[in-house]
Formats: sequence, structure tokens, C-alpha cells
Amino acid sequence: MIAMRGVNKWFGQMRVLADINLTVAEGEKLVICGPSGSGKSTLIRCINQLEHHQMGDIVVNGIKVDAELKTLDLVRRDIGMVFQSFNLYPHMTVLQNLMLAQVWVQGRKRRDAEEVARHYLDRVHIPEQADKFPAQLSGGQQQRVAIARALCTKPKIMLFDEPTSALDPEMIKEVLDVMTELATEGMTMICVTHEMGFARNVANRVIFMDAGRIVEQGPPAEFFSNPQSDRAKLFLSQVRLN
Repeated sequence: MIAMRGVNKWFGQMRVLADINLTVAEGEKLVICGPSGSGKSTLIRCINQLEHHQMGDIVVNGIKVDAELKTLDLVRRDIGMVFQSFNLYPHMTVLQNLMLAQVWVQGRKRRDAEEVARHYLDRVHIPEQADKFPAQLSGGQQQRVAIARALCTKPKIMLFDEPTSALDPEMIKEVLDVMTELATEGMTMICVTHEMGFARNVANRVIFMDAGRIVEQGPPAEFFSNPQSDRAKLFLSQVRLN
């Protein structure tokens, strides 16, 4: 589904991605972890070109990613993304937030868009919140709305950029439970997270990054029990693993 070959990215003089080579198979669940500033979020944002890479190739579902608007539109149709912040429109109800892209970007009839929206609100276990505004919801509920909104476009790939880092501890589990359900249903997923329990239980593969590079990768059982690099060993000694 995704192939990155020799991908490099700079912010000014700072090289934030260095020679990234990565493939993600259909249905694979990948967790990217590492210290702050290691390039994790930049890597997944390059996949749908929220950040533009300067060197290397990125191919998504057979389409080579470039800066052309037509290409970006094709690529982004296959990708749903959930951010650290919920990015919901505060003046719209939950249902209206979920219908917006369906109607104005995908051209669905409002009746069909509402049916899809209610289906995915049910999938994330908050159908009763449809007519509320985002400010009336908890942080965990808002993030579940954001996940439902991404699913409404029926993507083939879901990208999660630290989706629980802005949540209170008691709200994290409800979001991770929804993500776990998606994983068991075969969705191709890449998740940047510090939730190592989720990585251990759900991921097919863990990628560890530091200073813009992929330092090591492998099955969760191997990574957590026998990390190969000193940097990964130090990282794991400082994070909560359950």
C-alpha cells in the first residue's frame, strides 16, 4: 500500500528525515515510536503530502506522490488522517462535521452522507452525540468523532498522529479501543504514538526512529524484549510499557 524509497526532508538547514526506506503492506498495522523530534510525525505527514519531501519517492496504492494537485487528490482519497488536535468545526454539530467532506468533496447526496455519518458514529460508539456541538463533548468523544469523520470517506489507509497525546488518562482507553477495533477489521494503519501497550498488542511491526532515521524495526515481541540499538534500549527504559 505504501512504499518510501530514499525519502529526505529538510526544514531549512535541519534535516528531519534522512534516507527513509519503508514499505507497508495492505492490512498491516504499523506503530512508529521514538523520542520527541525524531521525525515520526513528519514521516506520516509526507505520505499524504501535508509536508512535502525534497528527495526520494513515495508511492501510495500504486500512485507516485508529487506536488501536482490532481495526484494529491487521488492519493488523499485513499487516506484518512487523525491528528493530535481534533480539528472539528466548533459551529457545526457532530453530524454536520461528518457530512461536510462527503457532500462538498465527494459529491454525495446529503441523505446518503447522513446515513454514512450515522453508521460511523455507531462504529465509534457515540451515535447519541450526533446533534451535539464539539464543545459539549469530552476530549475522548471529540477524538472518536474525528476518527469517524476520517472513516466517512472510506479510506484504504488510516494515519494516526499521536491521537491520544492531548487526552486525559481516563479518556485514552476509549480512543485506543476504537483504534483496536479498526485494526482487527483489517484496516491498513500507521500510528505515531507513545502508547506502548497499544503497540505491543495491536501492531504487526514497530518502527523506532531517532534523529530523522529509522534505527530499527521488527515485530513488537522482538522489539520490546530484545531491542538491538542502545538508543532504543534507553527509550524503552523511559516509557510506560503497559
